[in-house]
This record gives sequence, C-alpha cells and structure tokens, in this order.
Amino acid sequence: MEKFVSYNPVRIEFGRGACERVGELARQYADHVLLHYGGGSIHASGTYARVTKALRAAGVDYTELGGVRPNPRLSLVREGIDICRRKRIDFILAVGGGSVIDSAKAIAAGTCYEGDVWDFYEGRALPEKALKLGVVLTIPAAGSESSDGTVLTKEEGMLKRSFCSPLCYPQFSILDPDLCRSLPAHQIAAGGADILAHVMERYFSPTTGNELSDQLCEGTMRTLMKELPKVLADQDDTAAWEQVMWTGNVAHNGLLGRGNEEDWASHEIEHELSALYDIAHGAGLAIVFPAWMKYVWREHPGKFMRYAENVLGVTGDDAETMVMQAIAKTEDFFRSIGLAVRLSELKIDDGRFSEMAEKACKGGELGAFRKLVPGDVEEILRLAL
Repeated sequence: MEKFVSYNPVRIEFGRGACERVGELARQYADHVLLHYGGGSIHASGTYARVTKALRAAGVDYTELGGVRPNPRLSLVREGIDICRRKRIDFILAVGGGSVIDSAKAIAAGTCYEGDVWDFYEGRALPEKALKLGVVLTIPAAGSESSDGTVLTKEEGMLKRSFCSPLCYPQFSILDPDLCRSLPAHQIAAGGADILAHVMERYFSPTTGNELSDQLCEGTMRTLMKELPKVLADQDDTAAWEQVMWTGNVAHNGLLGRGNEEDWASHEIEHELSALYDIAHGAGLAIVFPAWMKYVWREHPGKFMRYAENVLGVTGDDAETMVMQAIAKTEDFFRSIGLAVRLSELKIDDGRFSEMAEKACKGGELGAFRKLVPGDVEEILRLAL
C-alpha cells in the first residue's frame, strides 16, 4: 500500500425527503445564496419548486443563475463570479449534477481571487480562499457532491481542464433519490458509466497488497452493474435508485483509492474527446475505457484477471482469454444500457486524434498503471474507433 492522508468533510444528507432540509442547512451559512442550476429539467421535475419553497420557509433569499450545460463553460462561471461580487453573496447552492456542481465550485473559488479563475485550471495558481457551497444532487454520476475537484471548459480553444483543492469540498450535499426519477435514459446510462469509471481509475493500479481497497472497488462495481439496469427498467424503483446514488458518491469521495496509486489516464483522454465533440463525459468514458484496457492490460495482467473473475465472473487459466472476455463483457454492459462503445458509432473519425493526444499529454505522461505519451494515446483512440 501507498502512504495516504484521508480527509473528506462533506456532510451527506441521504434518503427520501432529504431535499426538504435544504433551507435549514443553507440558513446555517447565509441568508442570501446564489441558486445555481442547469436548464429546465429542475422546473419540469418539481425540484426547483421544492428547493425554493424550503429556502423561503427558512428565510433564505436567493439570486438565480441557471444555464449550466454539460461540460460547463468558463463564460457562465465568470458571470456567476460577477454576480457574487456585486451582490456580496457568500454562499452558493448548486442544484443539479456534476456540471452544475463543478461550475459552482469554480464560481466559489473565482469570486475570492483577484486574477482570472482559469488560472486555477491551467495550474498557474491555487485558491487560498473560496465561498462556501452546498449541493442538492439530481444526477448520480460525477461524484462532485463529495469531491474536492472541478472540471471546466474554456470555449476559446475548447480546452477542458480540472483542478482540486480542499476549499472545493461542499459544506453539505443532499442525496434524495426522489429527485432522480424524471431523468432521461441516456443521462442515467452516461452517469452510470461515469460512476464505474471512477472506480476503475482507482482499481486498476500498479500498487499491490491493498486487499481492502481492491475488495471495496470490486463490490462497488458489482453493485453498480446490478442496480443500474433496474433503474433504467423502472424509474420508480426507489430501492435501486438509493443503491445507484450511494454508489456514485462512494465511487468519488476518495475512499476507494486509499493506499493505491490511481491512474486517471482514461479521464484525461476523455476530457479532450468531450471538449472537442461536446459529448456527455460518461458516454465518452464508455468508449475510451475499454480501449485503454486493451492497450495496457499486459502491464499488470494479474489485476485484470482479478477484475475478470471477481467482478464479471470470468474464470480460467489463460490470462489473455480471461482478459479479452472481461473487456468484451464490459463493453456488453455499456451496450446493454444504451451507450456506444466505438467512436465511429458517434460519427467521430480519426481526424483530430493527434491534436487530442497532444492536449491530453500537455502536462507530461498520463497514468500510473502504464505511463502514456502522445503516441500511446493515439493508439488507444484508434482502438476506440
């Protein structure tokens, strides 16, 4: 095992009806908040009405900033920073999924910074102060509700970058499964792929002798693969939603990777894919991750054999046979929930592979399971074609 520090201060309010507590929780931090959300879905689902009613009942005023898109944009973050400064707002309430939460984190950090918030994403600075924020989660996927990270896209050049800071942890996150019921099927599926990928980035590690973390990862992956199809079959299945929602949180709250050297190459590659083609992050991961598996598995075949047997039930003595079957079953799972597993299925060709590879490796080699340079990334993208 690797040495590690374990820290996660986020208060989780979990379960049916938890949304009704948002007003009293927010009131502990401010009497005027920035209410940050995406499009019209929270109005159609009734979530907006529930949240604003609870805020008013607690005596919390709010200024609204909607319009967050998947792969959230820098321009809207700058607008939010301006609002918070002008109105002297010092608490942000993010109502939505990972894109909304990441956008809120950027506003929180940028409001307290004299320079341009994009400096954080380019590694030119780290926040020394940030506004506090809370979350009402509506889409189990990114796990941003209990992580210290944020991902943002700069429209000029379509650059997708991330940064992490302890100041980005929310003060509280509300996980109410009733808020998920009206999600489109593709969004549910892409969210599930994102959750699975978060576990895989921690599981496929060169670290050995970390039995507890390995078993936690395997159990989390098995649970996601079992429960997600139930949600897609019946969106009123509260018990399945609870499992998926909690799995999404555990997948990215830091617990599963403790003691492992984590990889994250697939995420970096996918960031360039979704930046250029504006596809859902989870949908991109469903394509990139199996291709990455095919390219790197020989580096540490024992870990892939363990994944094959303990997660997917593939047994045997020949490593290559087991691993290829496991990768095929992983792709079958993604197909079964309605996701593409090849770039060509999304009408994406190889015309910009070199550009994506160079951007992905701008900060140096990618990954830990196997170190990747631009040529490796191009080969992985070709395997995904």
